[in-house]
Amino acid sequence: MNLISIIVPCYDEEQTIPIFYKTVSEIQPLLRGYQIEYIFVDDGSHDKTLAELQQLHEQDSENVHYISFSRNFGKEAALYAGLQHANGDLIAVMDADLQDPPEQLPEMLTSILNEGYDVVGTRRVNRKGEPFLRSFFSILFYKLMNKVSDAQMVQGVRDFRLMKRQVVDSILEMREYNRFSKGIFTWVGFKTKYLEYQNRDRVAGETSWSFWKLFRYSIEGLVNFSDVPLLIASFIGIFSFFVAILFMLFIIFRKLVYGGSVNGWASLVTIILGVGGLQLFCLGIVGKYIGNIYLETKKRPIYIVKEHK
Repeated sequence: MNLISIIVPCYDEEQTIPIFYKTVSEIQPLLRGYQIEYIFVDDGSHDKTLAELQQLHEQDSENVHYISFSRNFGKEAALYAGLQHANGDLIAVMDADLQDPPEQLPEMLTSILNEGYDVVGTRRVNRKGEPFLRSFFSILFYKLMNKVSDAQMVQGVRDFRLMKRQVVDSILEMREYNRFSKGIFTWVGFKTKYLEYQNRDRVAGETSWSFWKLFRYSIEGLVNFSDVPLLIASFIGIFSFFVAILFMLFIIFRKLVYGGSVNGWASLVTIILGVGGLQLFCLGIVGKYIGNIYLETKKRPIYIVKEHK
């Protein structure tokens, strides 16, 4: 039997899960005889998400499976767990809020079966309805990421994609604790096609992604797939050193020509604070990399399962 596994990370999605299941089930007849295996991953939700998944499993135990974490480990851990438990020949990743259009699944399947693609992903062509600040920084992140990293990402790319088993097996070989799936999906390569769609609002509930969480996620992406921040820290250090030499020469020249003076203490304090701030900034960059190394060396599990059916 041909099987498509759909991985759905869930965090406080009790309102969206029934709608998601009903919507995707209506599309199954268009999937050219493929059966759907649903793998919901409850990422330590605080609402009744797990209860909804348990009820859905009782209604359709053959096709609906769920994994419940012992606590919130993050979306990256949920995606990894779903990929590990997927049994399908093809594997899809989708969000439960239906901002990923399920009606594109048949076209994605056709592109893989008939056009020779290994991966068919999706990208939003606009961000209508999103706050301006979030959209601005998102666009800035993609531009920066593509300049400093070998993992080139398409502007507006989403996690929503359909992949062959070979692609998923390659992703699972990357077992790092600090994960950034958008970069991993790109880094493994394979022949990829992107389908475009207009931005959509959630069907229910509210997003758990605050601006601060997205900012931290973007920093993880930069650190995990680029060493350019370390080079920037080095250049800042070299630049500060040469500026200090210039100021030293200026002070010596002023002493020889004009004699001693107590004037200029304010500028001296400003320089000290400025250089100290640059040093702390560079230490912060280095510290982030060292922190990631520290977490990797601990060899902690990426997630802990509390319940699985």
